[in-house]
Amino acid sequence: MAQVAMIGLGRMGFGMAGRLLEAGHDLVVANRTPHRAVPLLARGARLAASPAEAVRDADAVVVMVSDDAASETVWLGEDGVLAGSPRTGAFAIECSTLSHEWVLRLAAEVSAAGLRYLDAPVTGLPDAAAQGRLTLLVGAARDDLDAAGPILEPLAERVVHFGAVGTGTAYKLIVNLMGAVQIAGAAEGLALAERAGLDPALFADTVATGQPASPQVVRNLRRMVAGDHDRDVTFSAALRRKDTDYAVRFARQLAVGAPLGSVALTGLERLLTDGRGSLNESAVIEVARDRRPS
Repeated sequence: MAQVAMIGLGRMGFGMAGRLLEAGHDLVVANRTPHRAVPLLARGARLAASPAEAVRDADAVVVMVSDDAASETVWLGEDGVLAGSPRTGAFAIECSTLSHEWVLRLAAEVSAAGLRYLDAPVTGLPDAAAQGRLTLLVGAARDDLDAAGPILEPLAERVVHFGAVGTGTAYKLIVNLMGAVQIAGAAEGLALAERAGLDPALFADTVATGQPASPQVVRNLRRMVAGDHDRDVTFSAALRRKDTDYAVRFARQLAVGAPLGSVALTGLERLLTDGRGSLNESAVIEVARDRRPS
């Protein structure tokens, strides 16, 4: 078994850390708020005071944080991974959803330090992370991906190799952009159904078995009807807005206008302006119901 440093114990990272422990790896964890690690310590993990401390003697570093800024602090900060002088040849596995430009810069920095970088964002919700049912979307050298197999296998039921570093993130941003457009469409459809006098629950149930159905649409449409955006937040409006912003920027770098993604982004930004960024992404229904002009 390997010594693995897990950096970031949010809802996704916590579940992933548990899977690494169950697989028998020697796990060292670090998190901005250390109390999150307490249940993992009871299961055999060790707590480090910083990413730099966590990565000493590690065979692999797995990072799951919220955005570019957090990723930069974890990897390149004063107490970050590279400041800890991880051993040459260790795997640097970045699972966060980040901007494409940052991933390419980060990969260059990490590779220059002698680590093997895997661009490995994930799809799946926190329950899938805890059960090892994620899908890993990987951009990496084939040899590095094969060698990292024992670290990745406990985390995911599927590993998709798209090509070189950056391609995993490219796919993740594209899919999350499509998801944002789907959720915006579901919200607009429900708002229209309500205004037209249709029963909202019946509308949602019928959509779930019809042509517009997708896991993204069905899950969020039912939460829109329930109005429970402040409970059991699986993916916040703020995170969806962040991912959509990164994706629209990526599209523009490739000379794709992304007009539909831009409309979805506008709705998410209104949620944040209204102070609703911490709510579940399904709260975008409130933007669709709003009679104010966009």
